[in-house]
Amino acid sequence: MLTPNVSGSHPTFFILVGIPGMEKFHTWISIPVCTMYSTALLGNSVLLVTIVKERSLHEPMYIFLCMLAVCDLLLSTAAVPKTLSVLWSLSTQISFTGCLAQMFSIYFIFVAESAVLMAMAFDRYIAICNPLRYTTVLTRSLTGKVGVAALIRSFCIMFPAIFLLKRLPFCGHNVMPHTYCEHMGIARLACADISVNVWYGVAAGFLSAGLDAASIAISYVLILRCLWRLPSPRASPKALHTCGSHLCVIAMFYTPAFFSFLAHRFGQRVPRHVLISLANLYVVVPPMLNPIIYGVRTRQIREHVAHLL
Repeated sequence: MLTPNVSGSHPTFFILVGIPGMEKFHTWISIPVCTMYSTALLGNSVLLVTIVKERSLHEPMYIFLCMLAVCDLLLSTAAVPKTLSVLWSLSTQISFTGCLAQMFSIYFIFVAESAVLMAMAFDRYIAICNPLRYTTVLTRSLTGKVGVAALIRSFCIMFPAIFLLKRLPFCGHNVMPHTYCEHMGIARLACADISVNVWYGVAAGFLSAGLDAASIAISYVLILRCLWRLPSPRASPKALHTCGSHLCVIAMFYTPAFFSFLAHRFGQRVPRHVLISLANLYVVVPPMLNPIIYGVRTRQIREHVAHLL
């Protein structure tokens, strides 16, 4: 085992050991991870090119979908290459600064993507409940401002986490049982009280993904109430179909993320290999499936992708 040089109270590098207890299966585990990552890169790239090239798709709904595709590409790319490097035993080291940068990038993109999903729910609410005001409310200017606001909020929420980790002494501990750098994975290596880190993580999660999920739920309650009052019985299934893709994406994005988030902080009895496996799932499964879901369920995208190919 390599012994780290210690600069102050911080190790020069961390050693990522992958999934504890499953080291002999790392090569086999890397096969589906690599396949899903490749599919995510291909699917989101095709989706982006299709929307950018087709002027008929330059509407708020598809612009938000573009933002989602960009977030998916960045989220998976921030984590998966290092994960594969660890699983293939090519490079298990990552510098202390690089680890903090990776941790910040993953959470920054995650919070931004959560905001995009909330914006998409608002888009569906306006399109279904106030269709006559859709073009006046959701202008291109407002869509751009939503994207900028998502980035600013994400930065403000996640930037303090860097300083909360840098203040901790590590006493030479540098072996991390993970495939990439996470906030709590880094904090648990410290030889000091990490209560502030735990509660900051809870507060950050509530102020970002928690509020976004609540806002999405409220939007869909209002949509269902609006559909219930429609005079035509045929209109409800058609309108719900337009929301089906979004609901599938929301379920895939929040379910593993929330479980992993809560289990890392409060699930002391959850096996470590289960936690790390879930952490890998939420950075690769949604990015892989999102373009497939929208491509299959959205006729306009399906037709234009077929034309592009």
